[in-house]
Amino acid sequence: MMKEKIKKVKGSLISRILKEKCPNCGEGEVYEKKKKFFQLPVMKEECNNCHYHFDREPGYFLGAMYISYGLAVFQGIVTFILLYMVFPDLPTIAVVLIILAVICLFSLKNYKLSRIIYMHIFPE
Repeated sequence: MMKEKIKKVKGSLISRILKEKCPNCGEGEVYEKKKKFFQLPVMKEECNNCHYHFDREPGYFLGAMYISYGLAVFQGIVTFILLYMVFPDLPTIAVVLIILAVICLFSLKNYKLSRIIYMHIFPE
């Protein structure tokens, strides 16, 4: 009888994604710490803990764009609903500008989260 390799992953799936942890071990960081305030996110080559390779091949993260788009649409819809409920008489142009501002504010976080979600969907 063959022994199957059971990997022990630390934390729940949602907490690993939100904390930006490795999809394999759940402990290593996926992104390097920011050194400057306006620095773009830099993904590590591999996990410091389990040496899981994050970037498989050129174009691997093209599918993450769809996840990022979905996150932005979700944030836009939630912002619209909140604005409509709290400020029902707000001019349309103000609603559009506020929704665009919210999407822009969350764009870097969406970029990071979409890649991490994509790695959790397609781990190997």
